[in-house]
Amino acid sequence: MSKTATVHARIEPKLKKQAEGILRRLGLNQTQAITLFYKQVELHDGLPFNIVIPNKTTIRTFQNTDAGRNLVVCEDVNDMFKKLGI
Repeated sequence: MSKTATVHARIEPKLKKQAEGILRRLGLNQTQAITLFYKQVELHDGLPFNIVIPNKTTIRTFQNTDAGRNLVVCEDVNDMFKKLGI
């Protein structure tokens, strides 16, 4: 199949740089990543992930986390499981 269509998008430079670094680690370039995304949209007949508006609890949790409040810090995975009671 011939590739003749072009996609143009404007995004924040910081987001672009961070995403490209991750894609490089995955062995993908921008074209391959966009093609994968579009293929998943086609296969799912919509976005390949859920998009939801955060509820009040989630928003409060994000705000607390951003402010460094109510955090549980774990030394390692074992400590995390211990604190979770698992």
